[in-house]
Amino acid sequence: MTAAAGRYRLGIDIGGTFTDLQVLDEATGRVVTLKTPSTAEPEEAVAAGLALLDARHGIKAADIGFFSHGTTIGVNTLLERKGASVGVVTTRGFRDVLELRRLRLAATNDLFVPKPVSLVPRRHVVEVDERVLADGTVRRPIERDAVLAAARALVDLGIQAIAVCFLHAYRNPEHERLARTWIAEAHPGLYVCASSDIWPQQREYERFLVAVINAYIGGRLRAYFGRLGARTTALGLGCRIFSTKSNGGVMSVAAAAERPVETLLSGPASGVIGAAHVGRQMGEPNLVTLDMGGTSVDVSVVRGEVHYGTENTVGDFPVILPAVDVSAIGAGGGSIAWLDSEGVLKVGPTSAGARPGPACYGRGGTEATVTDAYLTVGILDPSAFLGGAMTLDADAGVRAVEAIGRRLGFDRWRAAEAILRVASANIYAALMPQLARRGIEASEFSLLAYGSAGPTHTFLMARELPFRRLIVPPAPGTLCALGCVVADLRADFVRSLWRDAREVTDAELVAQFGALETEARSWLAAENVELEGAFLLRSADVCYTGQSFEVNVPIPEGPVMVGGLADLFHERYERVYGYADRSSPVRILEARAQIVGVTRKAAPNWPAPKVDGAVEPMGARRVYADEGFVEASVYRRLDMPTATAVTGPAIIEQYDTTVFVPRGIRVTIDPWANLVGARA
Repeated sequence: MTAAAGRYRLGIDIGGTFTDLQVLDEATGRVVTLKTPSTAEPEEAVAAGLALLDARHGIKAADIGFFSHGTTIGVNTLLERKGASVGVVTTRGFRDVLELRRLRLAATNDLFVPKPVSLVPRRHVVEVDERVLADGTVRRPIERDAVLAAARALVDLGIQAIAVCFLHAYRNPEHERLARTWIAEAHPGLYVCASSDIWPQQREYERFLVAVINAYIGGRLRAYFGRLGARTTALGLGCRIFSTKSNGGVMSVAAAAERPVETLLSGPASGVIGAAHVGRQMGEPNLVTLDMGGTSVDVSVVRGEVHYGTENTVGDFPVILPAVDVSAIGAGGGSIAWLDSEGVLKVGPTSAGARPGPACYGRGGTEATVTDAYLTVGILDPSAFLGGAMTLDADAGVRAVEAIGRRLGFDRWRAAEAILRVASANIYAALMPQLARRGIEASEFSLLAYGSAGPTHTFLMARELPFRRLIVPPAPGTLCALGCVVADLRADFVRSLWRDAREVTDAELVAQFGALETEARSWLAAENVELEGAFLLRSADVCYTGQSFEVNVPIPEGPVMVGGLADLFHERYERVYGYADRSSPVRILEARAQIVGVTRKAAPNWPAPKVDGAVEPMGARRVYADEGFVEASVYRRLDMPTATAVTGPAIIEQYDTTVFVPRGIRVTIDPWANLVGARA
């Protein structure tokens, strides 16, 4: 169980601009949210957040019994290519796996597109004379001296981390694990990992790449987790620390330090987990989630349950580890407005980021962004940003927008509204085809918006979006932190078969899933966390013989038989593609298992206003909308009781975001403190 028995559960999401904190009091359900500026050393922002919790709310670090957090360190290290110098030890004859990739063009209509640069230069890949066959038998034994010589050659080149990647190690990991152990013993300062320990799935390039990414970011993540532990311990935090994962679960930081590649997409995943939690509370199983932050809009679909994928791409690299299915759109609050060579206004995908950020942040930025447009049209109050904790530079924001306006022949207000309309068009143009590809009928779903900019922008698009209703949760700016608080322990395991189903016996299939279950339950026991329960989800990747792509088939409880799995595949294939060829032979590629340890979850009790019935606005603000000025009533969200109804134009201010309700849209407060909007 956890090391401390405190009454508070703490979730932290470390972003590029702000570090978000959300605290849940397990005894009362009280919720506290905070945002603090992110720092170059992320643990310092965590420490600052803990200090603020004590100073503003009397919540001491010693009273926290559960702490889970997500960080962008891993994904940013990969995207910015600022990781360790990695060497690879591989099977003789397979030095070029990482260079060959899949021989696919990044842009199929451009024969001259530059080839993505590998994380590992060819000179840093060293071969050893060993060989395991596809059935797992050893053809050529591995020799300790050969492995140590290869490692020494890499160390002499200045290598900081080594990934051991041998052919067919997914079937028999013995050689990889011996090599990993020998190298670690001889060079204790190196970060060493083996592909079969990270993700033992067939497909050499993808498996090799996952191990290389793990080594590339591993040293930096391990050092960060060490500093975080020391810093929080010094502040009195006594509980264990957990890290969120790409699959929407959590694991201890000790496990995360060994497999940091599993944290790459943890930020977007945490938001979807938080959104699904809100949907379950309000009885809304069908959601499209829209997380609009500073750089991008992340979109996912929840049909009762969160959906997962194994074909994710991070930067130039495919990552086959299971992750929450999230798609990114290049539009956010920090997206920069610019004119192309034809003088047409564009917004994004380039972002002003955290530094210098939007011009109105006063950190040296001069280019107009979506946030500067919000400020210019009057949606944002420069003195009320973050509840008044951060004052925006209104003059700088307006100057940036005016510079774009002069080139368009617009005044500041028309230019700002044009920026917002282009941003809306970008989101709409990318969102609707994604829903079509997923077979989503938008009118049967509700859109749940979060992130700092999501609630500000979503109702601007409400008249064009065909969703049943639009939802803004009580603390949208820190919903990813809520996802950290309510996430379950979750881990994925895989075994590769890659055989015709007619060649696989029932006993063999049962044995494969039995081994997966044993491994999964051993992992859960090693995490040593007090849980309310645990369950196992099983599935298999299956395709018709001759196909290049597979379908993941969920498997219900009970014995797994080959014939039953084939029938499930045909049914699944028909649901996805509209037909099935039941006479064709099928191939079983992978057996998969996901263990879920259900954590304790107290129901949030959001702060309620002291007034009953209708609430009067605290003022009005002139806003430029629909090509003219309107008087928008301004409300404080904490003053709005359940069942309050507001018809636009209106502005609803709260600590972590500002909601703009345009003319023709009506929003109400539901019993769970969500803002629910629809056309008036």
